[in-house]
Amino acid sequence: MSNFHNLLTNARAQITEVDADDILARPDAFEVFLDVREPSEVNLGAIPGSIHLPRGNLELQVEGVLPDKNTPVLVYCAAGIRSAFAALTLRELGYTKVASLRGGFDAWKAHGGNWEIPFRLSDTQRLRYHRHLLLPGVGEAGQLRLLAARVLILGAGGLGSPGALYLAAAGVGTIGIVDMDEVDVSNLQRQIIHSTATIGQRKVDSAKAAIAALNPDVRVHTYDYHLNATNIDAVLTDYDVVIDGTDNFATRYIINDAASTIGIPVVHGSIYQFEGQVTVFAPPRGPCFRCFAPVPPPVELAPSCAQAGVLGVLPGIIGTLQATEAIKIILGIGEPLIGRILTYDATTEEFQIYRLTIDPKCAAVGHRAKAERAEARGLADTAIDVAPRRAHQNS
Repeated sequence: MSNFHNLLTNARAQITEVDADDILARPDAFEVFLDVREPSEVNLGAIPGSIHLPRGNLELQVEGVLPDKNTPVLVYCAAGIRSAFAALTLRELGYTKVASLRGGFDAWKAHGGNWEIPFRLSDTQRLRYHRHLLLPGVGEAGQLRLLAARVLILGAGGLGSPGALYLAAAGVGTIGIVDMDEVDVSNLQRQIIHSTATIGQRKVDSAKAAIAALNPDVRVHTYDYHLNATNIDAVLTDYDVVIDGTDNFATRYIINDAASTIGIPVVHGSIYQFEGQVTVFAPPRGPCFRCFAPVPPPVELAPSCAQAGVLGVLPGIIGTLQATEAIKIILGIGEPLIGRILTYDATTEEFQIYRLTIDPKCAAVGHRAKAERAEARGLADTAIDVAPRRAHQNS
């Protein structure tokens, strides 16, 4: 017997193998179907919902893709050979509930199992997003989620500019941009999505052109008008995440109430001179903007950038952090800033984190009941007062 057959026999003696008929009779027996074939094989068909991780990348990437080692995992390949070795590897890595599909994908199809030809990245997309494909927790499945995602950016100004560019570069498939202003030379100190050549153009048109030049994968929808209580619901319902780069409290409250009711997370950012802050409002998992600011501050404590000035690079830092939070939400990775506010001081290069909690008296629609449910699950902690020197605005 050859060395290979010895290895295969030894691997099969140490793992569990199951037949396609057994899986079809018990479809909920495994939470995860792990496809360890090569991309060229997957392109010809796969079991719906499978996680694709080629056998050669298994040891390096599997713990990022499957962090819970008690998850029931069914591994499959084309004929059940690579999956046997993969199942043994998973056992050696500490996974406790692993089985290999005997006969692989070929047997699955022969026994009438459901399969599909999945949507795949093109060769050009694989080159463009190659660094994402290497990341645990992203990979091809995550990149496909990004391409299918829809993010609305409120304001094509200081915060919206870097946010839009980085989301487009990351391959977020649909970006909506709301702004009713035109590009002015005074914007160019910080609003990097615009240029000298676009002075006088509508900001939404300038931003759309810049995104198209950066990444043709991205569809851009523009809204060259002011959001109000009448039109906001129709706009928000088309999106998965909102990035708030607005510059007045009245609009923020309108956005907050609509997003809270619909159930869309809002990545909030604001800036003042040398300071900025970022948080995620996502009821019922955490507080909303009204919990943070039940009433607007006095006008003298909320000057605009045009009145108080702003360091040009500051909105780049805060806007990029907003884009990061949006990507984390789309991919379901890490810990979004829900119930936390991140503050940044450019003069000292210091970041601080403060806790934000749900206000049980919050006036947002339906938030009180949501707050009670969240508190019952232990999601609310003792509040820490956040008292910035001034209320931050954007521009």
